[in-house]
This record gives sequence, C-alpha cells and structure tokens, in this order.
Amino acid sequence: MNGLTIAGAVLAVIAALIHVYIFVLESVRWTAPATRKVFGVRTAEDAELMRPLAFNQGFYNLFLALGALVGIVLIVTGGVVRAGYGVAIFALSCMTLAAVVLVSSNPRMLRAALLQGVAPLAGIVLLALGAVALTTG
Repeated sequence: MNGLTIAGAVLAVIAALIHVYIFVLESVRWTAPATRKVFGVRTAEDAELMRPLAFNQGFYNLFLALGALVGIVLIVTGGVVRAGYGVAIFALSCMTLAAVVLVSSNPRMLRAALLQGVAPLAGIVLLALGAVALTTG
C-alpha cells in the first residue's frame, strides 16, 4: 500500500466518522434540544413531525459510512484490493455529491456541506491517485 492510499484511507475513515456522527444526530438524538439547534428546528413539535424523515436520512449517512469503511478494510487487508478502491470511492462520491446537493439547495448550509464534503472529496482524489500508482508501479 502506497502513501497516497494511506492518506486517502485516513480521510475516508474521517469522512465515515463524520457520517456516523450525523447518523447519531439524525436517528438517535433528533429531538434533543442541542440537536434541534444544530439543524435549525425551532420547536419540539416540529422535531417530532420531522422525526421519521430525519430517522431515515440518518440511516443513509450510516450506510455511506459503512460503505467507505468496507472499502478501506478491503484495501488494507489486501484481499480484494481493486474492489476496495471501487467501494470506497463510490461511498465517498455519494458523500461528496450529498454535500453538493445540500449547499445547492440552501447556500446558508455551506459550513455543513464543507464539513460533510471536504474529507470525502480529498479521500477520492488520494485513493484514485493511489490506485493509479498501484497499477502503474
């Protein structure tokens, strides 16, 4: 495993941890006052109304995190390295595109979009370069 892949794997794990945290907020702690504040939900009643949607969305974030982690495990263990790159890059691409959708639908969400989109985007670049180096070197 080359240095580009290691750096990309670290960023993929960071991205996965961010998305697990988002899962916890959306699916476990949605109605907590601190979580409502993070998402700009004004009242407990509004949070209850939105709860099924947030719960579902949280699981999307969890599944993206798991996809990135499975890809990295496949790369690191050396079992199915090429498949690992593909799985990790796919999951990271979904995270990045979700951040693009977030900021394009609400420009005030730029900070949140950067939080959830920069690490996966950088991970994509480094993993792709690492995969190229692996096949050419």
